[in-house]
Amino acid sequence: MAGDGGLQSVRRAFAILDAVAAGGDAGTGVTAIAAATGLAESTAHRIAATLVSLGALRRLPDRRYALASRLIWLGAAAASASIDRAVPVLTRLVETLGESANLAVLSGDRAEYVAQIPSPHSMRMFTEVGRRAELNCTGVGKAMLSALPDDRIEAIIARTGLPQKTEHSISEPDALWAEIAAARARGWVLDEQEQELGMRCIAAPIAGPAGDVYAVSVSGPLTRITDALIERAVPLLTGAAEEIAGLLDGSRPPRNRPD
Repeated sequence: MAGDGGLQSVRRAFAILDAVAAGGDAGTGVTAIAAATGLAESTAHRIAATLVSLGALRRLPDRRYALASRLIWLGAAAASASIDRAVPVLTRLVETLGESANLAVLSGDRAEYVAQIPSPHSMRMFTEVGRRAELNCTGVGKAMLSALPDDRIEAIIARTGLPQKTEHSISEPDALWAEIAAARARGWVLDEQEQELGMRCIAAPIAGPAGDVYAVSVSGPLTRITDALIERAVPLLTGAAEEIAGLLDGSRPPRNRPD
């Protein structure tokens, strides 16, 4: 039936988008798309070309495919309402702990910050919404990695390496895997001056809708992000991660602020 053929084409197009998204910023070739989707290369090429014409994919100079700006716009439109609902959760973290709270999403091979509530202190961690950061040397990035399957982590490391932002950044795969194992065991992770000297960050992963991976974090200067504050922050942060997960997938209504 024609209707069934149309549904099949839609399923194939979305399977190709998923395969290209998994390829990250480096892009994905037709052979890899075909292997990931089970389609013939000719079919994968034809559908990918159609998605390019619609602005959903773009063709890179090396003939690989990457996600295009139309998907960014659609994704932003779909996510904005959910992210707005998470802002009160971030605000409560700031009011309770006194430090900046952030929400980030996995975007390709990097963490992209989508919301921040700044600390009231004049000396604070400020992260611009829309900024993208490496996964191996940020709290939100390492939290996201802990929520991914091992094969996807290996693929990201193969594509990006382990960039060093400071002398404290994790630059050895074994050290990163140990950090991921610890994060999986306890449900949170620390950034110990790995992204910016003098700054410390606590982060927890969030399972978002449709397989998206988010992370929530609290960050600030070493002088205020003490071990005692971390002990206070951990249950609040993991609770916030659980609450935001429910807000993102619509299963949990926003919590009313007390009068």
